[in-house]
Amino acid sequence: MHSLWDDEEARQYPGDLGQRVYTSRLLGRDKSLVLHGGGNTSVKVREPDLFGEERDVLYVKGSGWDLEFIEAEGFAPVDLNHLRRLAELEALSDPEMVNELKTHTLRADAPTPSVEAILHAVIPAKYVDHTHADALLSLTNNPEGERHVRAVYGDRVLVLPYVMPGFDLARECARLVREAWRDDLEGLVLMNHGLFTFGATARESYERMIRLVDEAERYLEARGAWAIHWPDLGPTPMDTVAYARLRADISRAAGRPMVLLAERDDAALGFARHPEVERIARQGPATPDHVIRTKRLPLIGRDVAAYEEEYIAYFEAHAPHAAEPKTMLDPAPRVVLDREFGLCCAGRTPKEAAIVRDIYRHTMDVILRAEALGGYRALPAKDIFDMEYWSLEQAKLARQGEPPELAGEVALVTGAASGIGRATVASLRARGAAVIALDVDEAVHELDGVDCLTLGCDVTDPDQVEMALETGVEHFGGVDMAVLNAGVFPPGTPIAELDEDEWRRVMAVNLDANLSLMRRLAPYLALAPRGGRVLVMGSKNVAAPGPGAAAYSASKAALTQLARVAALEWAGQGVRMNVLHPDAVFDTGIWSDEVLAARAAHYGLSLEEYKRKNLLGVELESRDVAELTAVVLGPVFAKVTGAQIPIDGGNERVI
Repeated sequence: MHSLWDDEEARQYPGDLGQRVYTSRLLGRDKSLVLHGGGNTSVKVREPDLFGEERDVLYVKGSGWDLEFIEAEGFAPVDLNHLRRLAELEALSDPEMVNELKTHTLRADAPTPSVEAILHAVIPAKYVDHTHADALLSLTNNPEGERHVRAVYGDRVLVLPYVMPGFDLARECARLVREAWRDDLEGLVLMNHGLFTFGATARESYERMIRLVDEAERYLEARGAWAIHWPDLGPTPMDTVAYARLRADISRAAGRPMVLLAERDDAALGFARHPEVERIARQGPATPDHVIRTKRLPLIGRDVAAYEEEYIAYFEAHAPHAAEPKTMLDPAPRVVLDREFGLCCAGRTPKEAAIVRDIYRHTMDVILRAEALGGYRALPAKDIFDMEYWSLEQAKLARQGEPPELAGEVALVTGAASGIGRATVASLRARGAAVIALDVDEAVHELDGVDCLTLGCDVTDPDQVEMALETGVEHFGGVDMAVLNAGVFPPGTPIAELDEDEWRRVMAVNLDANLSLMRRLAPYLALAPRGGRVLVMGSKNVAAPGPGAAAYSASKAALTQLARVAALEWAGQGVRMNVLHPDAVFDTGIWSDEVLAARAAHYGLSLEEYKRKNLLGVELESRDVAELTAVVLGPVFAKVTGAQIPIDGGNERVI
């Protein structure tokens, strides 16, 4: 491990707090040190209050902030002397501690101070850094963990057996500091938890962290316990319908739709197929801080019901001994290790699933390195339960609030690069859905994000459609909703002059491709946790065709009829099928400025008059269609199928 300190970069962060921000970000950049909000940092300063009187202040990382992206506003200023007095108490309940932290924070808009604020306060050094470094956890999660720590660091660090974070840990650290503090100490090792370093400057504290972690890495390397060699497995097939079924089972156990992210590289598959995976993976997390993300244990294989029973037994064994009554969390796994599927990570959102993935990838490394050093041994189940059901950890989850109405659900949108398709992707994402966006247009990749998988796909090519579906299901776990939007609108041509190849091209895109996609979607829609849904993008031309649009009108009419039959066939599986019939949506690729001008002139209208040529006198935009699409796919229309809904501002011929 190497220091990332850069003098020029550091000069951009002036002052004690600025330097604290800079080195905190350096720590956050290295995922082998901290992950997704883990770890915390602080700095002690003297600054004047409103009366000009100097006071001692601890700026400590605020709860919910990620070190990698933290700003000065992410540090809570707390009365340092009050925190040190708290550490002298014999007891302090969690509610009392939270109250003291909040009421002695010196800025009204500051974040809630880290629950380890008191611990930071009792360490005499100006700067304090705390990480959950992979290398250190490989040493401490071991039957002879303390011996290994002593072998690496000697008396340069203090070592504390595992203590529950919060006041108890702060009090123990205060005792240890009183009894054993020396100015030449470099760190504090909390067994099975993490590493603290400190210094007179931000750079000294940061570079001590890097040096101590590097020493742990070198110690592991010298004992053949650092490098991990994975088998070369190559591409392996995956039954994506079986995978969607696993996601459905997890969603049922969770009581809500869940995204399921599969990792199937050599590392993920190699760990899932490890000959002793049951023993090494089902001991507990690398650090108890991870339990609220990953649960205590992964599911090995696919028997979700058995996992539920085991989790309920775990809760019932430990909840009666808790200091206050506990309400059981959902018993669904967050990590699944399966020989075919590899590493599967569940979350209410793609972001949550990705966090689980990142944490467990590092956990795999910690486990295997500890094994190579003599054996992986996690904390007992009771300690993990206490952290999982710790009121302060539960408060973190509660602050996330209720998820949006489509959270955990997956939608597939064709023709997603522009117009109605692009707007639909935005509307669905805004409601919490994960989206698989398909289009032949490269512009589709502009929509890419953690909650949107963009794939180039010609919907008339069955092989491309098959590949896109498999990739999307592997990425999110299934497909709950589909918006069949891709289509073509050829130039106006009388039937007598209509080219048969052009007719077949329009039918291939507007009709045949949708039939092919529906056939392939059927098994996934049947497994949707809240029931599958399909929204077909029809056209006003179905009810009121115009001259010169034979191919387009016929294709959309046939597609509507196909949707009606599907509504009849799929209702028994809980799959809803509805059709929207838009008209005159002019901000799409179909309508160029030239075509618009020509059509307006044909009717003897101005451009604005032509755009509002409907009974309500309104102009329709892609966003209007997209918003209605999202509503039809959502809970408001939960009891509607087989409907055909015009969105055209009112058309006399349709009415």
